[in-house]
Amino acid sequence: MTAWRLGLALSLVFAVLLLAPGLVAPQSPLALDTALALQPPSAAHWFGTDDVGRDVFARVVHGTRITLGLVTSSLLLALLLGGGLGVVAGFAGGWFDLALARLADMVQTFPPIIAGVMITGVLGPGASNLVLALSVIYLPSFFRIGRSAALAEAQLTYVEAARAAGFGEAAVLLRQVLPNTLPVLVLNFVILFPLALQIEAALGFLGLGVLPPTPDWGAILEQGKNFILVAWWMSLWPGVFVLASALAMLLLGHGLRARLGR
Repeated sequence: MTAWRLGLALSLVFAVLLLAPGLVAPQSPLALDTALALQPPSAAHWFGTDDVGRDVFARVVHGTRITLGLVTSSLLLALLLGGGLGVVAGFAGGWFDLALARLADMVQTFPPIIAGVMITGVLGPGASNLVLALSVIYLPSFFRIGRSAALAEAQLTYVEAARAAGFGEAAVLLRQVLPNTLPVLVLNFVILFPLALQIEAALGFLGLGVLPPTPDWGAILEQGKNFILVAWWMSLWPGVFVLASALAMLLLGHGLRARLGR
């Protein structure tokens, strides 16, 4: 199996866990049973139990919807806003393009994790604030990709032909330039996904992600660090899921890049 096919297969597995975690783990990720606290992996609890008796397998599987859902929502928002503005700015040029380019440069001067801590630290933990933070972090990247693609497309002969045929600037942008920039924006989405996932997990580990007891891979890792010597399984499995999902998108991104010739 080639690398990109492995990435595609893993991505499909995680897509199923994201869309229907209850099919894989019908147990409630919030159900408490202190009598079963810190039980090692067994036939009854595949990934063991945590310090209050919750099933770690159920929490990690249901956490897929939370963690990957937040990352996907954040990058989609960044793609729509950043990529859309980038395409418009690159096609229009002038002061509008220059002003947005300088703003994107300013935002990108902050390392992603520092920017994430700053934004969530000011706004407070929570799913919506985390989505906003991740969107702001990666919006400049989509802006730059969209802008570069639009600049390149605007110089091609088919754009001049469309103008000569009587199409207005808006029609040329929406019907000609935008569809041809979408593949590179989607590729950027796939490539950035593992990076955004790491930031999301890190913020969850720092307590700046979703609020407990909502299952989130980063939050489960933070909970497990206090019991690493006596209950290693609490930290192992969310870490494995973070690594596997990041690897899936990394392999898929390399495969898409090779097929798009970029």
